[in-house]
Amino acid sequence: MKVKVGDVVVPGDIAEEISRVKSETKCVLGPGLRRFSENVIVCKSGIFRKKNPNTYWVDSHQRKYIPVRGESVVGVVVNKSGDIFKVDIGASELASLAYTSFEGATKKNRPDVKLGDVLYAKLKIASLDMEPELECVDSKGKQSGMGVVADDGFLFTCSINVVRKILSPKCPLLKTLGKEIPHEIAVGMNGKVWLKARSIKETIALANAILATEYITNEETNAMCCRIIEALQEVN
Repeated sequence: MKVKVGDVVVPGDIAEEISRVKSETKCVLGPGLRRFSENVIVCKSGIFRKKNPNTYWVDSHQRKYIPVRGESVVGVVVNKSGDIFKVDIGASELASLAYTSFEGATKKNRPDVKLGDVLYAKLKIASLDMEPELECVDSKGKQSGMGVVADDGFLFTCSINVVRKILSPKCPLLKTLGKEIPHEIAVGMNGKVWLKARSIKETIALANAILATEYITNEETNAMCCRIIEALQEVN
């Protein structure tokens, strides 16, 4: 069946809109899409989405993370083998991270990474045939906010659908709460979120607010944010 952007799709459907794009035009295929011959085939159920100019993916409700090259993730260092750290990012296998994948790292100046540390990193390699590989630098070799996050803070897991929702420019959650409740946050596309506010009460309130956005509209999210801010002000 041929489908277009906004349609509900199932595995085996043909993304006709991408197939019509000229061959010399670059298209980015995100999760849920695979190119087969001259057509792009849907490989998981969900809603067919597009981000201009030519980025396509299938938006689906899932908890198991499938690594995608270039995505930012939050993970926990669980092992070290030689010069390679093993990081749990919630995928089917651990991701590897070389000590040289940090800004300014050399043999004499190694990053201070310990077992149990929480990392905010980017997927350098993500393939069905190879284990995921992480890096903590951008294309210019700069840290850009990546690396080991603070020792304290709260790490929790939510559905990948929630992550996509709170990172959407249309979602008012983080912007509204951030004006009244100062906090630090690292949101991974793998469904892991690290959060730190001024107090434990504020941290828990923010985490609960993020989890609650999954099944409510943006208008309801605004109302919820107002209630949370009022409740915290009364407590303080």
